[in-house]
Amino acid sequence: MWNILSTAHEALLTTVKGVPADGWHRPTPCAEWNVTQVLQHAVGDQLAYASAITGEGGPDFNPFAPSGHVDGDPLTLAENATSATSAAWATIAPDAENVPVPIPPNSVPAWMGAGAAAMDAAVHAWDIAVATGQASPLTPELAAELMPVAQALVEPLRPYGAFAAALDLEDGDDPAAALLRYLGRDPHWTAA
Repeated sequence: MWNILSTAHEALLTTVKGVPADGWHRPTPCAEWNVTQVLQHAVGDQLAYASAITGEGGPDFNPFAPSGHVDGDPLTLAENATSATSAAWATIAPDAENVPVPIPPNSVPAWMGAGAAAMDAAVHAWDIAVATGQASPLTPELAAELMPVAQALVEPLRPYGAFAAALDLEDGDDPAAALLRYLGRDPHWTAA
């Protein structure tokens, strides 16, 4: 039912599987965080989306202050979080008007809430991919589906530091580059 969320979760899981053994401490487009910290943040966010719906099982750490240390297998951590989120969203009707989410305004239409969880997973998958030399998992098609969600939710969150200021579009930007720029990311980011 929630194809956008399934696609985004698969992007995150595929990217986590592709992180080389020496890749977990590499810098990312999230300037203050390395790959492990971005993964922790993404996992925490997915658990927060699930918990907003179910009332249980939220992250036991602050996703905005990731430690950079993961106990156990990173892929298992990501799989558990995406499974919890998928299961929670499976209980929501696509036409539901008021679904709880962990971000302001804390209740949104179902399409927007599922899209917000998907955007979080997909964009952090991109962060991890570009930091570890993998192909971008953020396809133009997925990005085009996520842009209306970003446009509906991001602006009120910018003052709180959840998103950087938008970057100007450039000639030749596809929908993925446009989404990344809207979220304050340089689609041509490299660690160098």
